[in-house]
Amino acid sequence: MKHYSPTDYVNWLEEYKVRQKAGLEARKIVASFSKRFFSEHVPCNGFSDIENLEGPEIFFEDELVCILNMEGRKALTWKYYAKKILYYLRQQKILNNLKAFLQQPDDYESYLEGAVYIDQYCNPLSDISLKDIQAQIDSIVELVCKTLRGINSRHPSLAFKAGESSMIMEIELQSQVLDAMNYVLYDQLKFKGNRMDYYNALNLYMHQVLIRRTGIPISMSLLYLTVARQLGVPLEPVNFPSHFLLRWCQGAEGEGIDQSYQLLRDSLDLYLAMYPDQVQLLLLQARLYFHLGIWPEKVLDILQHIQTLDPGQHGAVGYLVQHTLEHIERKKEEVGVEVKLRSHEKHRDVCYSIGLIMKHKRYGYNCVIYGWDPTCMMGHEWIRNMNVHSLPHGHHQPFYNVLVEDGSCRYAAQENLEYNVEPQEISHPDVGRYFSEFTGTHYIPNAELEIRYPEDLESVYETVQNIYSAKKEDAE
Repeated sequence: MKHYSPTDYVNWLEEYKVRQKAGLEARKIVASFSKRFFSEHVPCNGFSDIENLEGPEIFFEDELVCILNMEGRKALTWKYYAKKILYYLRQQKILNNLKAFLQQPDDYESYLEGAVYIDQYCNPLSDISLKDIQAQIDSIVELVCKTLRGINSRHPSLAFKAGESSMIMEIELQSQVLDAMNYVLYDQLKFKGNRMDYYNALNLYMHQVLIRRTGIPISMSLLYLTVARQLGVPLEPVNFPSHFLLRWCQGAEGEGIDQSYQLLRDSLDLYLAMYPDQVQLLLLQARLYFHLGIWPEKVLDILQHIQTLDPGQHGAVGYLVQHTLEHIERKKEEVGVEVKLRSHEKHRDVCYSIGLIMKHKRYGYNCVIYGWDPTCMMGHEWIRNMNVHSLPHGHHQPFYNVLVEDGSCRYAAQENLEYNVEPQEISHPDVGRYFSEFTGTHYIPNAELEIRYPEDLESVYETVQNIYSAKKEDAE
């Protein structure tokens, strides 16, 4: 109901029809994504169908949320791609809001609003709003006011109304506010800097700083500055080398001066929204996409833009252009899908099936198999760095692609894996890309994975049955 005005007349039947049509369209697009993009990351033009949707975007998003909230362990592939689409949609909307925010006049200094946009952009699936964060800060302001009454019951800050922008000129009165703030923030609420895990991204997101009461200088300064300004004390942010500090202006306000791979990509998007022609940032973005092997056409567009901005980058640009074009040509030469049959003679040593829940003997992590090779297919450098030659069977044994419970993807030797006799669901963001359902004992591959490993589904059932038969015999 937050999308409708209570005073406006709404034809609810027509609204329902539009919502129903948007829902059907959303499900149609989600269903197509697995077949279209299973073999690669969703390219930059992969969301073009969504950008051209008719009707209110809120209805389309609502259907995606409904898919994500489906109960049970089924429709994992749908949930996987619905999440990617929703992530993209919300990021685009937030980025547009951020760009509009950056166009505000120089005297517009809502640092909190800018920080919330960054928080929302890096966490687009979380329910984060400026209104909610401001409400939490207002609660802190109320606590400060309560303490301030004990210091000076006639303090002018106590008469400020919510949202009112006023400034206290007397230094002694400003000092009283800061004393009350220090007590509330650090003695009463126990806000603190995160010395042990300084580079954790949670230290930067305002909604997490308020929940965990933990941050780093820039986020803690933003909180402190916002509370102080609401109580009439002028503070200014000061960017020092390797530090971020606040300056107590003590009078009239001076002039201020104008964040995994996914996080790096998000950070670059935000920087380039502010500095769209910054050559070094553009070059970093092109290198990132190139080394991840995604969006080669986007890489070429970025490189062309760099060459226009700075012809002196010809060397770096030329290298990336050449290898990106080679990558595109290789993709064109790829034909059909490689089908792996365990019944084939060259695969006779492969013991484990797609969808089985395994445990690593050495490192103890739980994982699920989503692919395998009859021997190690990695390069000599990887084999050397991973010390594969120290294994009894070296690289001449089956290796498995696995999704690990910690969110990583690994390539594990067969001799290092064993059945997990107490299988549990693997909490990995890419589970839905490869599997459609978790049965309680194993995962069922989705259609695209079955095409590549057509015999594995039957093998999983047989293997799981053997495991539980063995467990029953041991118990008896």
